[in-house]
Amino acid sequence: MDGSGDVKPESHLKNVKNILLILSGKGGVGKSSVTVQLALTLQSQGKKVGVLDIDLCGPSIPRMFGIGHERIYQSSQGWVPIYTDASKSIGLMSIAFLLTNPDDAVVWRGPKKNAMIKQLLDDVFWGDIDYLLIDTPPGTSDEHITVAEALRGYHPDGAVLVTTPQAVSIADVRREVTFCRKAGLPIVGIIENMSGYVCPHCEECTNVFSSGGGRILSEQYHIPFLGCVPIDPELTSTLESGMNFVNKFPQSKVAGVFRTIVETLETNSQNKLNADQ
Repeated sequence: MDGSGDVKPESHLKNVKNILLILSGKGGVGKSSVTVQLALTLQSQGKKVGVLDIDLCGPSIPRMFGIGHERIYQSSQGWVPIYTDASKSIGLMSIAFLLTNPDDAVVWRGPKKNAMIKQLLDDVFWGDIDYLLIDTPPGTSDEHITVAEALRGYHPDGAVLVTTPQAVSIADVRREVTFCRKAGLPIVGIIENMSGYVCPHCEECTNVFSSGGGRILSEQYHIPFLGCVPIDPELTSTLESGMNFVNKFPQSKVAGVFRTIVETLETNSQNKLNADQ
Protein backbone atom coordinates (compact mmCIF):
# COMPACT_ATOMS: atom_id res chain seq x y z
CA MET A 1 0.00 0.00 0.00
CA ASP A 2 1.47 3.33 -1.03
CA GLY A 3 1.03 6.09 1.53
CA SER A 4 2.82 8.81 -0.42
CA GLY A 5 -0.33 10.45 -1.81
CA ASP A 6 1.20 10.69 -5.30
CA VAL A 7 -0.73 9.56 -8.37
CA LYS A 8 0.69 6.24 -9.45
CA PRO A 9 1.20 6.04 -13.21
CA GLU A 10 0.02 2.44 -13.28
CA SER A 11 -3.29 3.32 -11.63
CA HIS A 12 -6.33 1.89 -13.37
CA LEU A 13 -8.01 5.30 -13.23
CA LYS A 14 -6.22 6.21 -16.43
CA ASN A 15 -8.76 4.07 -18.33
CA VAL A 16 -11.75 5.94 -16.90
CA LYS A 17 -13.22 8.53 -19.27
CA ASN A 18 -15.15 10.61 -16.71
CA ILE A 19 -14.77 10.88 -12.93
CA LEU A 20 -17.46 12.47 -10.75
CA LEU A 21 -17.47 12.91 -6.97
CA ILE A 22 -20.86 12.98 -5.26
CA LEU A 23 -20.58 15.30 -2.25
CA SER A 24 -22.87 16.56 0.48
CA GLY A 25 -22.29 19.01 3.28
CA LYS A 26 -24.20 16.89 5.80
CA GLY A 27 -25.51 13.37 6.22
CA GLY A 28 -29.07 12.31 5.52
CA VAL A 29 -29.59 14.26 2.30
CA GLY A 30 -29.73 11.17 0.09
CA LYS A 31 -26.26 11.42 -1.46
CA SER A 32 -25.86 7.66 -1.84
CA SER A 33 -29.35 7.20 -3.30
CA VAL A 34 -28.58 9.95 -5.83
CA THR A 35 -25.34 8.14 -6.71
CA VAL A 36 -27.22 4.88 -7.29
CA GLN A 37 -29.86 6.50 -9.51
CA LEU A 38 -27.21 8.31 -11.56
CA ALA A 39 -25.44 4.99 -12.11
CA LEU A 40 -28.65 3.19 -13.13
CA THR A 41 -29.67 6.02 -15.47
CA LEU A 42 -26.25 6.09 -17.13
CA GLN A 43 -26.47 2.31 -17.52
CA SER A 44 -29.89 2.67 -19.18
CA GLN A 45 -28.23 5.06 -21.67
CA GLY A 46 -25.72 2.39 -22.64
CA LYS A 47 -22.82 3.57 -20.48
CA LYS A 48 -20.42 1.45 -18.47
CA VAL A 49 -20.21 2.73 -14.90
CA GLY A 50 -18.08 2.14 -11.84
CA VAL A 51 -19.31 3.13 -8.38
CA LEU A 52 -16.66 3.58 -5.69
CA ASP A 53 -18.06 3.81 -2.16
CA ILE A 54 -15.50 5.55 0.05
CA ASP A 55 -17.90 6.25 2.90
CA LEU A 56 -15.85 3.90 5.04
CA CYS A 57 -17.90 4.23 8.21
CA GLY A 58 -21.31 4.00 6.54
CA PRO A 59 -21.04 1.99 3.31
CA SER A 60 -24.60 1.71 1.96
CA ILE A 61 -24.08 1.44 -1.79
CA PRO A 62 -23.92 -2.40 -2.00
CA ARG A 63 -27.24 -2.82 -0.20
CA MET A 64 -28.94 -0.27 -2.46
CA PHE A 65 -27.90 -2.37 -5.45
CA GLY A 66 -29.10 -5.55 -3.75
CA ILE A 67 -25.56 -6.85 -3.31
CA GLY A 68 -24.58 -7.36 0.29
CA HIS A 69 -22.72 -10.60 0.82
CA GLU A 70 -20.30 -10.86 -2.10
CA ARG A 71 -16.55 -10.79 -1.55
CA ILE A 72 -14.01 -9.18 -3.83
CA TYR A 73 -10.98 -11.04 -5.09
CA GLN A 74 -7.57 -10.08 -6.39
CA SER A 75 -6.60 -10.73 -9.99
CA SER A 76 -3.27 -10.16 -11.67
CA GLN A 77 -4.57 -6.73 -12.69
CA GLY A 78 -5.89 -5.68 -9.28
CA TRP A 79 -9.07 -5.88 -7.27
CA VAL A 80 -12.03 -6.93 -9.39
CA PRO A 81 -15.27 -4.95 -8.85
CA ILE A 82 -18.52 -6.67 -7.96
CA TYR A 83 -20.89 -6.42 -10.93
CA THR A 84 -24.62 -5.89 -10.51
CA ASP A 85 -25.65 -8.15 -13.41
CA ALA A 86 -24.31 -10.32 -16.21
CA SER A 87 -23.83 -7.34 -18.55
CA LYS A 88 -21.03 -6.05 -16.27
CA SER A 89 -22.12 -2.51 -17.09
CA ILE A 90 -22.12 -1.43 -13.43
CA GLY A 91 -19.23 -2.43 -11.17
CA LEU A 92 -19.08 -1.69 -7.44
CA MET A 93 -16.28 -1.37 -4.95
CA SER A 94 -16.87 -0.75 -1.25
CA ILE A 95 -15.24 -1.52 2.06
CA ALA A 96 -18.48 -3.39 2.82
CA PHE A 97 -17.15 -6.22 0.63
CA LEU A 98 -14.08 -6.47 2.87
CA LEU A 99 -15.93 -6.80 6.17
CA THR A 100 -16.39 -10.26 7.67
CA ASN A 101 -19.63 -9.18 9.30
CA PRO A 102 -21.78 -6.48 7.65
CA ASP A 103 -22.58 -5.10 11.12
CA ASP A 104 -18.91 -4.58 11.97
CA ALA A 105 -17.96 -0.97 12.71
CA VAL A 106 -14.94 0.56 10.98
CA VAL A 107 -13.13 2.20 13.90
CA TRP A 108 -10.05 3.65 12.23
CA ARG A 109 -7.99 6.77 12.69
CA GLY A 110 -7.42 9.17 9.81
CA PRO A 111 -4.13 7.73 8.46
CA LYS A 112 -5.59 4.22 8.10
CA LYS A 113 -8.72 5.58 6.40
CA ASN A 114 -6.62 7.62 3.98
CA ALA A 115 -4.41 4.63 3.16
CA MET A 116 -7.48 2.52 2.37
CA ILE A 117 -8.94 5.25 0.14
CA LYS A 118 -5.67 5.54 -1.79
CA GLN A 119 -5.65 1.77 -2.28
CA LEU A 120 -9.25 1.78 -3.51
CA LEU A 121 -8.44 4.57 -5.96
CA ASP A 122 -5.29 2.93 -7.30
CA ASP A 123 -5.82 -0.82 -7.15
CA VAL A 124 -9.33 -1.49 -8.48
CA PHE A 125 -9.33 -2.79 -12.06
CA TRP A 126 -12.31 -0.94 -13.54
CA GLY A 127 -11.46 -1.71 -17.12
CA ASP A 128 -12.55 0.66 -19.89
CA ILE A 129 -15.54 2.43 -18.31
CA ASP A 130 -17.35 5.63 -19.22
CA TYR A 131 -18.01 6.97 -15.74
CA LEU A 132 -16.63 6.47 -12.25
CA LEU A 133 -18.98 7.81 -9.56
CA ILE A 134 -17.29 8.26 -6.19
CA ASP A 135 -19.71 8.29 -3.25
CA THR A 136 -18.02 10.22 -0.45
CA PRO A 137 -18.76 10.61 3.27
CA PRO A 138 -20.61 13.78 4.29
CA GLY A 139 -18.68 16.90 5.20
CA THR A 140 -15.20 18.16 4.29
CA SER A 141 -12.87 15.81 6.11
CA ASP A 142 -9.49 14.16 5.68
CA GLU A 143 -11.02 11.66 3.27
CA HIS A 144 -12.13 14.39 0.88
CA ILE A 145 -8.69 15.99 0.85
CA THR A 146 -7.12 12.60 0.12
CA VAL A 147 -9.46 11.98 -2.82
CA ALA A 148 -9.03 15.47 -4.27
CA GLU A 149 -5.25 15.22 -4.12
CA ALA A 150 -5.16 11.69 -5.56
CA LEU A 151 -7.43 12.60 -8.49
CA ARG A 152 -5.71 15.86 -9.42
CA GLY A 153 -3.51 14.18 -11.99
CA TYR A 154 -6.52 12.64 -13.73
CA HIS A 155 -8.44 15.91 -14.24
CA PRO A 156 -11.80 14.71 -12.90
CA ASP A 157 -14.97 16.23 -14.32
CA GLY A 158 -15.67 17.52 -10.84
CA ALA A 159 -18.19 17.33 -8.02
CA VAL A 160 -21.95 16.96 -7.95
CA LEU A 161 -23.25 18.59 -4.77
CA VAL A 162 -26.39 17.13 -3.19
CA THR A 163 -28.59 19.16 -0.86
CA THR A 164 -32.13 19.19 0.49
CA PRO A 165 -34.31 22.31 0.45
CA GLN A 166 -33.91 23.11 4.18
CA ALA A 167 -31.74 26.05 5.21
CA VAL A 168 -29.46 23.92 7.43
CA SER A 169 -28.56 21.65 4.51
CA ILE A 170 -27.98 24.57 2.16
CA ALA A 171 -25.67 26.22 4.72
CA ASP A 172 -23.57 23.05 4.78
CA VAL A 173 -23.40 22.99 0.97
CA ARG A 174 -21.92 26.50 1.08
CA ARG A 175 -19.02 25.01 3.03
CA GLU A 176 -18.75 22.25 0.43
CA VAL A 177 -18.51 24.88 -2.32
CA THR A 178 -15.70 26.57 -0.40
CA PHE A 179 -13.90 23.23 -0.01
CA CYS A 180 -14.13 22.44 -3.74
CA ARG A 181 -12.75 25.84 -4.70
CA LYS A 182 -9.87 25.60 -2.23
CA ALA A 183 -9.09 22.06 -3.42
CA GLY A 184 -9.22 23.10 -7.09
CA LEU A 185 -12.08 20.67 -7.75
CA PRO A 186 -14.55 21.82 -10.43
CA ILE A 187 -18.23 21.82 -9.47
CA VAL A 188 -20.43 20.21 -12.12
CA GLY A 189 -23.67 21.29 -10.47
CA ILE A 190 -26.14 21.07 -7.60
CA ILE A 191 -28.97 18.56 -7.14
CA GLU A 192 -31.80 19.41 -4.75
CA ASN A 193 -32.97 16.09 -3.33
CA MET A 194 -36.20 15.42 -1.40
CA SER A 195 -37.73 18.39 -3.17
CA GLY A 196 -41.44 17.75 -2.58
CA TYR A 197 -43.41 14.54 -2.16
CA VAL A 198 -44.94 12.63 -5.07
CA CYS A 199 -48.35 11.17 -4.19
CA PRO A 200 -48.42 7.48 -5.21
CA HIS A 201 -52.08 7.81 -6.27
CA CYS A 202 -52.32 11.06 -8.24
CA GLU A 203 -48.58 11.84 -8.75
CA GLU A 204 -49.11 15.38 -7.47
CA CYS A 205 -45.93 16.81 -5.95
CA THR A 206 -46.33 18.60 -2.58
CA ASN A 207 -43.56 20.59 -0.91
CA VAL A 208 -43.20 18.83 2.44
CA PHE A 209 -40.14 20.91 3.24
CA SER A 210 -39.31 24.27 1.71
CA SER A 211 -38.31 24.36 -1.95
CA GLY A 212 -36.00 26.19 -4.31
CA GLY A 213 -33.05 26.46 -1.94
CA GLY A 214 -30.73 24.52 -4.22
CA ARG A 215 -31.56 26.70 -7.21
CA ILE A 216 -31.05 29.89 -5.20
CA LEU A 217 -27.69 28.58 -3.99
CA SER A 218 -26.64 27.79 -7.56
CA GLU A 219 -27.49 31.32 -8.63
CA GLN A 220 -25.58 32.85 -5.72
CA TYR A 221 -22.42 30.91 -6.55
CA HIS A 222 -22.90 30.78 -10.33
CA ILE A 223 -23.03 26.97 -10.28
CA PRO A 224 -25.21 24.98 -12.72
CA PHE A 225 -28.45 23.70 -11.21
CA LEU A 226 -28.98 20.10 -12.31
CA GLY A 227 -32.50 19.46 -11.03
CA CYS A 228 -34.97 18.83 -8.21
CA VAL A 229 -35.54 15.20 -7.18
CA PRO A 230 -38.87 14.70 -5.36
CA ILE A 231 -39.53 12.15 -2.64
CA ASP A 232 -41.10 9.08 -4.22
CA PRO A 233 -42.24 6.14 -2.06
CA GLU A 234 -41.45 3.74 -4.91
CA LEU A 235 -37.86 4.97 -4.99
CA THR A 236 -37.50 4.34 -1.26
CA SER A 237 -38.96 0.86 -1.68
CA THR A 238 -36.63 -0.12 -4.52
CA LEU A 239 -33.56 1.16 -2.67
CA GLU A 240 -34.49 -0.92 0.36
CA SER A 241 -35.01 -4.04 -1.74
CA GLY A 242 -32.08 -3.47 -4.12
CA MET A 243 -34.33 -3.27 -7.20
CA ASN A 244 -33.69 -1.18 -10.32
CA PHE A 245 -35.98 1.85 -10.00
CA VAL A 246 -35.09 3.24 -13.44
CA ASN A 247 -36.19 0.04 -15.18
CA LYS A 248 -39.26 -0.55 -13.01
CA PHE A 249 -40.66 3.00 -13.10
CA PRO A 250 -39.33 4.59 -16.30
CA GLN A 251 -42.30 6.99 -16.59
CA SER A 252 -42.00 8.37 -13.05
CA LYS A 253 -41.09 11.99 -12.34
CA VAL A 254 -37.95 10.91 -10.53
CA ALA A 255 -36.73 8.82 -13.48
CA GLY A 256 -37.39 11.78 -15.79
CA VAL A 257 -35.39 14.12 -13.56
CA PHE A 258 -32.40 11.77 -13.55
CA ARG A 259 -32.56 11.38 -17.34
CA THR A 260 -32.35 15.16 -17.65
CA ILE A 261 -29.42 15.29 -15.22
CA VAL A 262 -27.59 12.58 -17.14
CA GLU A 263 -28.15 14.46 -20.41
CA THR A 264 -26.40 17.44 -18.83
CA LEU A 265 -23.54 15.24 -17.62
CA GLU A 266 -23.19 13.79 -21.11
CA THR A 267 -23.07 17.26 -22.64
CA ASN A 268 -20.34 18.25 -20.18
CA SER A 269 -18.44 15.08 -21.03
CA GLN A 270 -18.61 15.82 -24.74
CA ASN A 271 -17.47 19.39 -24.19
CA LYS A 272 -14.56 18.10 -22.12
CA LEU A 273 -13.62 15.66 -24.89
CA ASN A 274 -13.76 18.39 -27.53
CA ALA A 275 -11.60 20.68 -25.38
CA ASP A 276 -8.96 17.94 -25.00
CA GLN A 277 -8.72 17.30 -28.73
